[in-house]
Amino acid sequence: MNNEGIPIPCRVHGLVRLPAESTIVVDADEEVFLAYTRLSGFRTSDGTSAFRGLGQVDSRKDTLTVTFELKAPSNAHDEPPTKRPRKYKTKIATETNIEVELSQDTTSLRSRSGDTGSVLWQARRVTGIALAQVLLQEHYYPVADRFLEPSSLRNAHVLELGAGTGMLSVLLSPMVRRYTVTDIPALLPLIRKNVTLSFPEWPSPNARGSNITVEELDWVLLQLASSTAREKYAPYARDDPPDLVLVIDCIYNPSLLQPLVDTIDYVSGSETTVAMVSELRAEDVIREFLEAWLRVPGWKIWSTGNSVLNVPYVLWIARKEASS
Repeated sequence: MNNEGIPIPCRVHGLVRLPAESTIVVDADEEVFLAYTRLSGFRTSDGTSAFRGLGQVDSRKDTLTVTFELKAPSNAHDEPPTKRPRKYKTKIATETNIEVELSQDTTSLRSRSGDTGSVLWQARRVTGIALAQVLLQEHYYPVADRFLEPSSLRNAHVLELGAGTGMLSVLLSPMVRRYTVTDIPALLPLIRKNVTLSFPEWPSPNARGSNITVEELDWVLLQLASSTAREKYAPYARDDPPDLVLVIDCIYNPSLLQPLVDTIDYVSGSETTVAMVSELRAEDVIREFLEAWLRVPGWKIWSTGNSVLNVPYVLWIARKEASS
């Protein structure tokens, strides 16, 4: 639906296919009210509240294994009926399990003030896994109405902001042309370690995972830099503009809201689509972030509701319609 509540057809927005019920975000107060209203009615499978908080998955383990259980749609288990004898009927795989091993830096979590990226947080795990689950499911068991267009995705440069442990880069890089994973300098060794866990020969050319680049990107430094000096902080955004920018659960620190908005605006070109997934924590923080983003000229933001990820977190899709 549009912001007047009129249904709009499912349509492709850059790489992304917007659900029919998507709405254009024009007012931060209204969007926050609608988002928290949807949250209040959402319950997990065991009937508990949907709100999770930031809590860690397991701060005592140095290594975690995350498993994705992918299942074929129920109508795709068998080939379509034919006139051949039943004994010749073939089966396709009905389940695929994907595992990724991740290291955590539990020492830095305790010793480095303000550290939020050195372990896998429950909220980031859920948001990141929810997105990865959708994309992996579509990759292994294609359906007609995919969230991301596969032909465009194969040729895409994906840029992730605030990547933390780097989980998504390991899972999604085989689907894209280039994956640039970014965070502050202190977290880059952990990301590189996790990439190497899955792709031991990385970053050797032509090896598995060789399309992943790990880059420093400090939002505050980028915000404070002059327009002429900014290019040194994110040269890849101008040399090879990203087709898709992923921002997964990065809205939590009020002091980083404006730097995050400025960074999103800087790294995005006229053909860039932004996908932002966030847990709904403090209402005033979510509202402040949206207000800051809506003030930047040229941006159009869509709210997709719960239809894509089927988790109680917001998913916004955005595109800058005019270069700033």
